[in-house]
Amino acid sequence: MRLLVARCTVEYAGRLETRLPEALRLVMVKADGCVAIHSDGGAYKPLNWMNSPNVIEDNEDHWIVRNPKGEAMTITFHEIFHDSAHELGEDPGLEKDGVEKQLQELLAASPEVMEPGLVLIRREHYTALGPVDLLCKDTEGNTVVIEVKRRGEIDGVEQLTRYLADLAGDLSLGTLRGMFVAQSIKPQARTLAESRGIVCVEVNYDELRGKKSDEWTLFS
Repeated sequence: MRLLVARCTVEYAGRLETRLPEALRLVMVKADGCVAIHSDGGAYKPLNWMNSPNVIEDNEDHWIVRNPKGEAMTITFHEIFHDSAHELGEDPGLEKDGVEKQLQELLAASPEVMEPGLVLIRREHYTALGPVDLLCKDTEGNTVVIEVKRRGEIDGVEQLTRYLADLAGDLSLGTLRGMFVAQSIKPQARTLAESRGIVCVEVNYDELRGKKSDEWTLFS
């Protein structure tokens, strides 16, 4: 990973055109080619980014980052205060606790519990931001991006929102919907999710376990 702290301007041209005026920012380049521009605020969300695969054209005082979709982000460096590279190695990834992991497995086996007619496409669908828990198709052919939590809180809604934004550029997925699934969802998280068009579903872990147990007995 390469990290630069620099006074820079950033211009993006693609699905729309945006510009970040000159300011002091952190430029992060990951080993997979993902480039993200961060400010000192805004929590974890970058001001702008380009997901891999990318080609970076280094012109000393400016970079041009291009991807196969024809998008381009130009970063012009006015003054660089820090430039370092670090080999982080392979990350083991986020480990879910036992209940949350099994909840995801149970829902993958019975997606219709979340919504009638829902069909699983795959579990752990990879994105540049991390794996989406479940990717499904609904009865209308929409792709449903599902985040599974034991307790539904605001950070889970924000996580799902980032996944939806990232996957929006993948035209092969068609129309996207978001679904936030948990044993219990806090009112603030539900309000935020619904304001963003994300469906909230509460499921009973014990009933799911019982259903799975019955099915195993039936086919044993």
